[in-house]
Order: sequence, then structure tokens, then C-alpha cells
Amino acid sequence: MLERRTSHDDLVDHLVRSTPLQRGEAARVVLDVLAYFDETVEEFVRRRHRELQAGGLANAEIFTRISAELPHRAVAPPELSLRQLRRIVYG
Repeated sequence: MLERRTSHDDLVDHLVRSTPLQRGEAARVVLDVLAYFDETVEEFVRRRHRELQAGGLANAEIFTRISAELPHRAVAPPELSLRQLRRIVYG
């Protein structure tokens, strides 16, 4: 059976050579990483809010923590105020 080739085959090949991952596992890792970096600022803020809220944090600490995390994203978004973060979550 022919394997379907993707545009990230060189990265998948590298992971197969340099780790104990099988080809399917390496492809899934690549897709997961790409999905992580495709996440918009709004999606990131909403996801982190849900995660931190589920961890029992109060909104005041949640929004402060998210604000501190944003500049460390792969492509840092413009600085957002706590109010802007709240608007992303609550509209």
C-alpha cells in the first residue's frame, strides 16, 4: 500500500530517525504541534481561561496569568489589557 505523503514529510522522517517514534506517531506529533501554533490569540485565551478555571483559580489571577503567558507564544500577539482579555472570553 502506498503511503500518503504530506508537506511535512521531511520533519516526520527526521523524527522517525532521531526518536523511538514510529512514522504514524511522528506524523501525529507534527500535526499536534502545527495545530498548537495555528491557535489564534482568542482561541488561546479561551482555552487557557477554561484550563485555569478548572484548576480552581479566580478570574483575577487567571487574566493576570494569561497576560503574562501571551508574550511567550511563538508569535507573540500585541499586548492586551486585562479588559481586552475578559472581552475575548465573555464577549
